[in-house]
Order: sequence, then structure tokens, then C-alpha cells
Amino acid sequence: MSVKLRELIRAVRACKTAQEERAVIAKECALIRTAFKDNAIAVRHRNVAKLLFIHMLGYPSHFGQMECLKLIASPNFPEKRIGYLALMLLLDERTEVLTLVTNSLKNDLQHESQYVVGLALTSVGNLATADMGRVLVADVASQLQSSNPYVRKKAALALIRILKRIPELSEDYVDGIIGLLKDRSHGVLIAAVQLILEIVSLQSMAIERIKRIVPSLVKMLRNLLNLGYSSEHASVGLLFLHPTCRPEHDVAGIADPFLQVKLLHLLALLGQKSHEASELMNDILAQ
Repeated sequence: MSVKLRELIRAVRACKTAQEERAVIAKECALIRTAFKDNAIAVRHRNVAKLLFIHMLGYPSHFGQMECLKLIASPNFPEKRIGYLALMLLLDERTEVLTLVTNSLKNDLQHESQYVVGLALTSVGNLATADMGRVLVADVASQLQSSNPYVRKKAALALIRILKRIPELSEDYVDGIIGLLKDRSHGVLIAAVQLILEIVSLQSMAIERIKRIVPSLVKMLRNLLNLGYSSEHASVGLLFLHPTCRPEHDVAGIADPFLQVKLLHLLALLGQKSHEASELMNDILAQ
């Protein structure tokens, strides 16, 4: 009978030499292999968790790849969570068995639980190949319209991965992606700007369609700058703001500098070889 994860960690830490550690790991791997062979469902998630620890120590763990897929197909969230974590750590896009998980991902992208959908989107964002992307892109894009900002943010990040693998799909989803710029969630907004940045760099044909949002981007940047000035004045007692008007992600009086940098980068790309777009952003850049 294999030990629990906590006991395995304790045994490894108690080893005084590398040889002792290898002996402990070899014994545990043998027990895990036996449990996998016997299809011990009750302890499968525990064995995969131990396999993750063994993998982190640098030992071979490829024999547990199929068990990850079985955990992902489980209806129980704790097992599914371990399965997805193992999937992202033990497999990469070159692994042949990765194609077998596509159907489970497609099902979980339509799951009623935001956390299961989030796990599936995170896996797509880390592992999706071109073939998987073609199958899953419609399901991922549909989550951009989710009522949950957590899911919308994850969907935008997953779509970045898919469009990097299949740039020609970018134009099909430009309109839906641009709509995310109206989102009131900071996480969704910054993910949407990054997604648009990727589209502009990957697909030059889409730039003309995206240039029409330059006024909106300029307005967004101006609001951030004004918010920063207001916050700075408030800090020295010159202006008192209602708590809800203060920036949520300011750094040293600068309102959301990370979003500002991404907006400036996007404006720089959209302003290239475009006199009209450059004129629209001249005033804000002069500040």
C-alpha cells in the first residue's frame, strides 16, 4: 500500500543522501505503477498528486499521463482539479496523448461550474495545439460573453494561445474581442488589450478593423491619467474623492500603470503608417 503525499514528502526530507532519496522514490513509483495497473480508483487522485511531487524533484513521471486524462473525465471537482494540474505539468503540446483530452475539454467548457470552466480554459491557454484550437476555438470564444468576469478573463487568455497557433482565425473574432474593451472588470480589460495586441502583431489584415477603436483607447488612457492626477491631489489633501472613485490598481499615485503601458504599446502599433490614427492620439501622448 502506497503512502500519503504528506508521508512521502516527510520521507524524502528525511533522506541524508541522494542515494537514499532515489531508493525512496523508486519504491514509491513502483507502488504507484501497481495502483495504476490495478485501476485503484479510490486513490488515483492521491497517486497523481504524489507523481506531481516526484516530477518536481526531477524524476520520470511519464507513466502517469493517462491517469491525468481519467481524473479530468471524473465528475468530482477535487479529482478533476488534480487531473488538470497534472495535465499542465506532466504533458506539453508535443505529447501524443494530449489529443485524447480534447473531448473532455470541450465538455468542461460548457460546464455549469465556473471553476471547472476556468480549469479547462487554463489548460487550453497552456497546452492547446493547432488541431485542438480548431476544435475548441468556438467554445472558448463563446465564453467571452459569459456573465462571469472570471470566465471572460480566462477565455481571453486562452484565445491568445489559440490565435498564436492559428493566426488566420483572428479576423473571425475581432468584433467580439473589441467588445471586451467596454468591460467593467479590470482583469477582463487588461486581458482584452493583450489579446488585441497579439492579433495586431499576428494578423496585419485585421489592423484596419481595429483602428476604429483608437478613440476608445485614447479615452480610456485619458481617464486613467486623470484618475492618477486626482488620486495624487487627494493624497496631499488638495482634493477629496469618494472612496469608489479612487483607482483600484494604482501604484505610487499612478492609476493602473500596467494597463497604461499596454494601451501605449497598442496605440504605437495602430499609429504606424496612419496619419489619422496618429492625430487622434497626439493630445493624450503630449501629456
